[in-house]
Amino acid sequence: MPTPSSSKVHPKAAPAYRLSASTGLHRGDRAYQQDQVEIYPHPRSTGCAMAVLADGMGGKSGGRKAADQVVLTALQIYERYSPERDSAPQLLTQLVREAHLMIKLTAIAAEEEPHSTIAAFMVGPSRECDFVHAGDSRVYHFRGGDLVSRTTDHSLVQRLIEDGTLTEEQANAHPQGNLLTGCLGTHQDPPLSLGHVDTLEIGDCMLACSDGLWHYFTPKEMGAIVSTLSPREASELLVNKARQRAKGGGDNVSLALVRIDPLSK
Repeated sequence: MPTPSSSKVHPKAAPAYRLSASTGLHRGDRAYQQDQVEIYPHPRSTGCAMAVLADGMGGKSGGRKAADQVVLTALQIYERYSPERDSAPQLLTQLVREAHLMIKLTAIAAEEEPHSTIAAFMVGPSRECDFVHAGDSRVYHFRGGDLVSRTTDHSLVQRLIEDGTLTEEQANAHPQGNLLTGCLGTHQDPPLSLGHVDTLEIGDCMLACSDGLWHYFTPKEMGAIVSTLSPREASELLVNKARQRAKGGGDNVSLALVRIDPLSK
């Protein structure tokens, strides 16, 4: 069974909205859980939150240690962040660079060379949202069930899609679909792919998820689920359906979902 958790973050400013949030995590059919996911309410500013997801790679100890470093680094940086004073894109840039360095340092003691993806987003006090990703973990923005935007994977099949060699459907079944062109912990510097949403509207959803989840859904399916169900119910349904569709061959599954709800809901 999935292990979702949920929370509500109430802003103290005038706008009548709240952040409803949930995470989902499942080992899938793998021997080890190497995904990690957290949603952190800001310790001093209500109505602000940070979601971070990491899909670790590198053996039973390496991948988990890499993912642990991502979520721990995110917490340490976010605790010092002031939404009124600091830059969200700069914080996310710092997160990618520091987590990358920490993963490289853990490689000294790991059984295998550790790597990790990252997908993280921050919702600010004016309902602005900034996000970053590296690898094939994604950040989606839905509005009324419709996909507004999603991140573009740093992967071999994504390059083939951009070259016109593969379609999206062909890429989903490609035997080298798990080969990444950028992530954290490698010898090369990680990609810094930042994004921004000026204002999240009531009903908007931000979703970060690993490939163990998005591989089994179209954006239309995901949008319908996250827009009609509560974040907790949506997380449970997405994880359960991914498990069913994997048919015994599924990867670790993880997601972090935040929705802008009216305060009275």
